[in-house]
Amino acid sequence: MTVTTVTTISTSRTDSWNLRAGDELVPGRAVHALLGGGTSYEAYLVFDQELHYAAVAKVLRPSRAEDVGARRGLAREAALLEQLRHPVVVRSLGAVLDGPRPHMLLEHLEGPRLSTLVRRHGPLALEQLLPLALELASALHHLRVRGLVHLDVKPGNVVMGAPPRLIDLSVARTVEQAAALQHVVGTDGYLAPEQEHPWTGEVGPAADVHGLGATLVHAATGRPPTGGGLGGLPDGVPSRLLGIVRSCLAPRPADRPTPAQVAEAVEPLIALLPRPVLAGFRPTPRR
Repeated sequence: MTVTTVTTISTSRTDSWNLRAGDELVPGRAVHALLGGGTSYEAYLVFDQELHYAAVAKVLRPSRAEDVGARRGLAREAALLEQLRHPVVVRSLGAVLDGPRPHMLLEHLEGPRLSTLVRRHGPLALEQLLPLALELASALHHLRVRGLVHLDVKPGNVVMGAPPRLIDLSVARTVEQAAALQHVVGTDGYLAPEQEHPWTGEVGPAADVHGLGATLVHAATGRPPTGGGLGGLPDGVPSRLLGIVRSCLAPRPADRPTPAQVAEAVEPLIALLPRPVLAGFRPTPRR
């Protein structure tokens, strides 16, 4: 049930384009380095001459390049990204869906994934956690308004930065398509209960809210909820955020808040955070 993203460096030499620095993916788009890959694709850092800028090319592997289903999936992801214009959602820079190397061009993000950051440095401080919750809720609200469901919200699909970015819409669906799913889509540990039984027809935007709650638990404690839902909520979630997380992880989709309601609940908590003080700075008194 796990959906692989660009987290693992590809070790397959037989099902790889084996492109090296300086090779052209297509004319005017030169490879700089291999970043990683998944079952169906490789990700390369490339320099695009027209943009005169570095970007990430998500390329179907040689064994999948002529596969109708794989091409259709790449085209679907490219079309979904074209509908989204939000600062917390990774941006598409175009796609080449025909030719020998079908691929999609994405903005290159410098920051670490949330999963990597937590693994290396431990749980996030509340000063990081609350803004992250607000920004991800804002992105999920945008998807909901556009009639889309991400279906794989997890720390591995969040690149940290200012702002953070929600990435990898490879399994995203329209609301109608999500409700019609007959197989499990998503990642163990972050699946909403309805995603584990999609044939009930309940999979929709509320599943992303559940993924948001599970992601915040992981960011706050260093580990995801175990067993799913409220029963697997570990200790360590800050009290200011606990009620919001609990509501996001409600077993029934109808009992979860919308992304906008999550954002509205987080905003006043951010206002309570201590303001940074510049050392030695003295405000000019009013006259």
